[in-house]
Amino acid sequence: MREIRIQENEAGKRFDKFLSQYLSKASSGFIYKMLRKKNIVLNDKKADGKEKLEKGDVVKIYFSDDTFLKFANENIKAIESGKGISTATYEKAYRKLKNISIVFENHHILLVNKPEGVLTQKAEPSDISLNEWGIGYLLATNKIDAKSLTTFKPSICNRLDRNTSGIVIIAITLPGAQLMAKLLKERTLEKYYRTVVSGIITDKARINGFLHKDEKTNTVSVSEEENDDSSKIVTAYYPIKQNEKKNITYLEVELITGKTHQIRAHLSSIGHPLIGDYKYGIEDINTYFRSTYGIKSQMLHCYRVVFPKMPEGFEDLSEREFVSVLPTKMNQVINEM
Repeated sequence: MREIRIQENEAGKRFDKFLSQYLSKASSGFIYKMLRKKNIVLNDKKADGKEKLEKGDVVKIYFSDDTFLKFANENIKAIESGKGISTATYEKAYRKLKNISIVFENHHILLVNKPEGVLTQKAEPSDISLNEWGIGYLLATNKIDAKSLTTFKPSICNRLDRNTSGIVIIAITLPGAQLMAKLLKERTLEKYYRTVVSGIITDKARINGFLHKDEKTNTVSVSEEENDDSSKIVTAYYPIKQNEKKNITYLEVELITGKTHQIRAHLSSIGHPLIGDYKYGIEDINTYFRSTYGIKSQMLHCYRVVFPKMPEGFEDLSEREFVSVLPTKMNQVINEM
């Protein structure tokens, strides 16, 4: 018999979902059969799998050792065998990615300043990404232990393109992940970016359009007309500083909707592409800024986030603004405007 006491990162899950993670080699039919036969019980009572788990609940699994190991996930097997869970991938990412700074940290989330050139999530199995760095950091600072990764892994909540820098949210706990997902879906978490664009902009504006993605080329286009496979996008921008000699404007951009390459394509569609953007920008201008300032990719930085009024347990985030430091080269361009 195995006895499992539900911890914070399992609380809130449906019982059957928890079991499908813990006994990942078992079919759902087998799990429900074991529930019906009371070979798996919750708080010493028969359960149907629809129950919502609470911290402190006790799960008992009445399997033989062989049966348990046959159906348990690989991490559980590693613990049972005494080998422990492998954390090499996370430790490697934490060692390799050294220039990531923490903007804010509490029990539930991390806000980190992602540098340009760093993936938020792996594109290939061999990649090193911010997602693995986050777990590596939490392990190295004893915020979590390897065993907790069995049923919940901290993960990023909002993606940024590889060459877009700025604030990324990493959920440490399941309640943190659930709440951040809710805020992002409802768009009550305000996200503001800083960028430098071609051309002079003197007035703030809120622009609308319809975005179409070409999967083959991984590019998007923006039009004023809606079609069958387009998504509506809304972008607001606020000019901060202009330089007429260089014909550029320093902007703050508010992402009202969040679609792939939205800021880059939307501003390009109105004649103000981002400096350094080789996909949607102007070649001659990009060449000048590359040779003069070493700008090799789009100058786009998720500069600040503003949280709404938050529920109990997240009061230290309630109606607060967090700001991240601009990249050095981008800051140099702005200072010389």
